[in-house]
Amino acid sequence: MANQSTLTAFLLMGFSDYHDAQILHSVMFIFIYLTAVLINLLIITAVILDHHLHSPMYFFLINLSLIDVCSISTTLPKSIAISLTNNKMISFSGCVTQVFLVVTFVGGELTLLTVMAYDRYVAICHPLQYTLIMNWDACIQMAAVCWVSNLFHAVLQTSFTFRLDFCGSNIIRQYFCDIPQLQKISCSDTRVNQLLIFIIGFIVDSFCFALIFASYGYIFSAVLWIPSVQGRYKAFSTCTPHLTVFTLFFVTAVFSYMRPKALSSPTVDLVSAVLYTVLPPVLNPIIYSFRNRDIQAAIWKIPPKLKNIIA
Repeated sequence: MANQSTLTAFLLMGFSDYHDAQILHSVMFIFIYLTAVLINLLIITAVILDHHLHSPMYFFLINLSLIDVCSISTTLPKSIAISLTNNKMISFSGCVTQVFLVVTFVGGELTLLTVMAYDRYVAICHPLQYTLIMNWDACIQMAAVCWVSNLFHAVLQTSFTFRLDFCGSNIIRQYFCDIPQLQKISCSDTRVNQLLIFIIGFIVDSFCFALIFASYGYIFSAVLWIPSVQGRYKAFSTCTPHLTVFTLFFVTAVFSYMRPKALSSPTVDLVSAVLYTVLPPVLNPIIYSFRNRDIQAAIWKIPPKLKNIIA
């Protein structure tokens, strides 16, 4: 990363240069950030304290909530600080760190949602073998693969991004250090970087989408054979939150990173970034808690359980 001597900082332009708009933006983002962190931490705490929820499904849900907390904490606090202080500068090392973490957590969410689809497939299509297939060793190994593989992917993307030369403009027209925006202001040839994003994105997205599509194909086929209406409803209700979360995240992330240049503009870039970095951490826990009575019951039990632990 020798180009650090050429350029030592970037400027994050964010949403507006007007003071009133910046204050409004900071207030909205503070509310969104605190809501996302609080709800996700509630789910994590509820699952940990309630031994009835110590199952593979909720183990992966804890990992998803942890990714959501880390993901939104990577981008929003810096953006809020910029709006409140009007200091748009982010150091070169800070930008590197932000890119690395964003790639890690965005990729982690996609791979984890894929694993959760497989978990639902085993639970519904092979219920008698569920505890054998989804044992704790297998669950921990799958979660570890999600985390480690995305750490390696983040190292690759970050290394390729910051091998570029930034000898001209240091203005990033985004509220965080985003790879496509960094490519735009680089004075190097970025075709290799763009090709790398497209190839890895196409392979990973296709694999995850195909696995989830196949899982739900088998799930829906199995559910239709359930004789009772109540049984079919219960089976579908365990899948609906996951399918909703995956669809929301997959569509917004793919649109953000793989859309044609003709659909790119400063406004579209900002909106699409919000859709895949801010919206999922807020909506994921809400979707799961609203659709899952076990989670709701466990959340209400948190105060007395904490009281007993402290006592």
